Amino acid sequence: MLILFAIVLFLGLAVYAFLQQPKFGKLPSGERLQRIEQAPNYRNGEFQNSSHTPALAEGVSYWAVTKGFLFNKRKDPSPTAPIPSMYTDLRQLDPAQDILVWFGHSSYFMQLDGKRFLVDPVLSGSASPLPFSVQAFAGTDRYTVADLPPIDYLLISHDHWDHLDYETIVQLQPKVGRVLCGLGVGAHFEHWGYAATQISEHNWHESIPLADGFTVHTVPARHFSGRGFVRNKSLWLSYVLQTPSKRLFVGGDSGYDGHFAEIGTKYGPFDLAILENGQYDAHWPYIHTLPEEILTAAADLQARRILPVHSAKFTLANHAWYEPLALVHRNGAQAQQPIITPMIGEPVDLNNEAQSFTPWWEPLLPKP
Repeated sequence: MLILFAIVLFLGLAVYAFLQQPKFGKLPSGERLQRIEQAPNYRNGEFQNSSHTPALAEGVSYWAVTKGFLFNKRKDPSPTAPIPSMYTDLRQLDPAQDILVWFGHSSYFMQLDGKRFLVDPVLSGSASPLPFSVQAFAGTDRYTVADLPPIDYLLISHDHWDHLDYETIVQLQPKVGRVLCGLGVGAHFEHWGYAATQISEHNWHESIPLADGFTVHTVPARHFSGRGFVRNKSLWLSYVLQTPSKRLFVGGDSGYDGHFAEIGTKYGPFDLAILENGQYDAHWPYIHTLPEEILTAAADLQARRILPVHSAKFTLANHAWYEPLALVHRNGAQAQQPIITPMIGEPVDLNNEAQSFTPWWEPLLPKP
């Protein structure tokens, strides 16, 4: 019994020590927590979705999902050859050029009407706290923080590892003018060396005037948050970005729900909707958009074009790595909905709705 107790104690201390690493961030406390506790969508000690949102489908257990992910054979979870990419020198862009450059998964750079935005950058090659797990696919780490110019606004949708990357964020600090994030997420940034004056934390349904005629509106998403064993102490959200010439929906992770139509009614139509498309599963249908739902969400938003993200860099679900892109490409063509599918690093001209993109993933598909 003493030996068993010693083993349990040792394992407990090891886990505790592991969780004290800076990359796990900090939970809100003090005045930050007091502000959070006043939020109408914060109840029973955690943030709540607008609709009832189970983490898993009815009748599905965490053990069954974990066992299936670890031990069941999956079809093509990762590519067998490097992902193709292009290199666009972001530091030498013409300030008058309106451009978007995707870095894979949900990370991308935008230059709009002379301002530079960076969204959910994960450039360290990993989306997990565990060494050698959830590694980026070969060819997807084309960009590093050194390749980025000064950033006017860093937008963070939520604090999951595949959206808020400790190594990237720490390196970015000298380049970032202002961070926009959900309530509670600022605790991570301050813990990682950002000044309080750099951080702007918000609840849903807030409007934030920026410089030179830009405005950001924070809007709901249907998801969850957390970097360890504790969930929903910080807020997840999406953004409506209004520039002097354009209106974009900058979506974070979200299951389908009525909020898309509400956002479309209030803020649409959108020149572009950036929507998550990947890492979905029938076992968790409420927290990620399923393939048949992304076009419905885009229609609810009244979006003229869609940029699907959240795929082609990490394996976080059971579907084939190429399935999200192949399905949205096919379904968009059938519905005559313009879909933007650039390679990593390929510049998207935000002033050219006629710009076309090749299905770059098709040469990497397994041979029949």
